[in-house]
Amino acid sequence: MTFVVVDHPRPGIALVTLNRPERMNAMAFDVMIPFRDALEEISNDNSVRAVVVTGAGRGFCSGADQRSAGPLPHVDGLTPPTVALRAMEMLDNVVLSLRRMHQPVISAVNGAAIGGGLCLALASDIRIAAEDAYFRAAGINNGLTASELGLSYLLPRAIGSSRAFEIMLSGRDVHAAEAERIGLVSRCVPGEDLLDECFDLAERMSRFSRPGLELTKRMVGTRRRLTRSPHPPGGSRTAAGATADRQLRGGHRRAEGQARTAVPGPTLGSIFRTCRSHL
Repeated sequence: MTFVVVDHPRPGIALVTLNRPERMNAMAFDVMIPFRDALEEISNDNSVRAVVVTGAGRGFCSGADQRSAGPLPHVDGLTPPTVALRAMEMLDNVVLSLRRMHQPVISAVNGAAIGGGLCLALASDIRIAAEDAYFRAAGINNGLTASELGLSYLLPRAIGSSRAFEIMLSGRDVHAAEAERIGLVSRCVPGEDLLDECFDLAERMSRFSRPGLELTKRMVGTRRRLTRSPHPPGGSRTAAGATADRQLRGGHRRAEGQARTAVPGPTLGSIFRTCRSHL
C-alpha cells in the first residue's frame, strides 16, 4: 500500500495525501519518510505553484503511532539511544521540509490533528479545517511534554502564549469552530467543501509572482525563525524539560499508557522516552 499519494487536481497545484486511514495517518516511519521525500521533491518541482496537504479517511494525522513506529533506515548496529536520536532527527526533518517549501502550503485538516499531527498542520503556511475536525496537543495526555517537533514555538506564535499554554497543559480538544475563533485555522468549512476551498485558495495564490510568494513566506516571522531546528532555545530539549520527562516517565500515567498499547516492536513513544533518558 502507498502511504503517501501525490495528485495534481488542478494545474500548478499538488495535493499530498497521508494515506493510512486505518491508523488515522499516524506518524510511523513508513509514512513519514515518504511524506518528507515527497515534500522535498515537490518543493523542487517548478511546475507546482501551491501545495495542499491532507489525510485520507477521518483523520488528518493522529500523531505518534502507538502500535509500531515501523522501520527506520540506516540504524543497523546503533545503540538504542542513538537510534532514538536518529528517529527524532527524521521527524524534525518532516516539519522542516514543510517549513522550507518554496511554494505556499495549505493544510486541509479533514479530521483529528493530534500531537505530531497538530505540528504538521502548524508547520503549514495556512490551515483550513472541516467543521468536524479537531486539534489536540497530546503529549501531556501521554505523560510527556506537549512541546515536541516545534509545537512550543509554533503554537504560541499562531494563537498567543496564554491560549497556547492552556491548550498544551490541559490536553483538551480544540474543535474547528473554536480553532477558527482563536486563529488556529483561517476558517472552517463543511467537510464536503474542504478540498475545493483549499484548491480555490491555492489557485488564487498561484496566479501571483513566484518571487513575491516565496519572499513573503521568508519574511513572515513564523517562517524565518523555524527553518533549522524545531527545537529553538527554550524549547522542549532544555535540561528542565528532559528532567521533567524523566520524572513523568516513572509515573502511573505512563505505566497505564504502556499497558494499554503494549505490542511487539518499537513505538514512537518508546523512542521518545529513550531519547529523553539520554539527554
